[in-house]
Amino acid sequence: MREMWHLRVAWLHEFADEPVEILSEVGADGYERRKVERFRDGRIGWADEKCEVGGTGLGEVPVPPLDEINAQQEFVATRIAGGEFERAWTQALSGQ
Repeated sequence: MREMWHLRVAWLHEFADEPVEILSEVGADGYERRKVERFRDGRIGWADEKCEVGGTGLGEVPVPPLDEINAQQEFVATRIAGGEFERAWTQALSGQ
């Protein structure tokens, strides 16, 4: 059985209203459990299974494998440590 894991995706684009960095906590079932999105202008959105803030929501389908994400030219995806995700989550919840 798969374990929970954490992901950072840099999204290379010019859209003002879309995030440039997405951090996700992915459950053993492949679905996002928590997400933090950072925007070019410094805004931060977040979502979990109970709440959505700043226009951020959890994905409705399982997170694809890293190689599938990275096959798309506008994305750079890497696994990150749980502690790194927790720091971003704490920052997002504090509104920083």
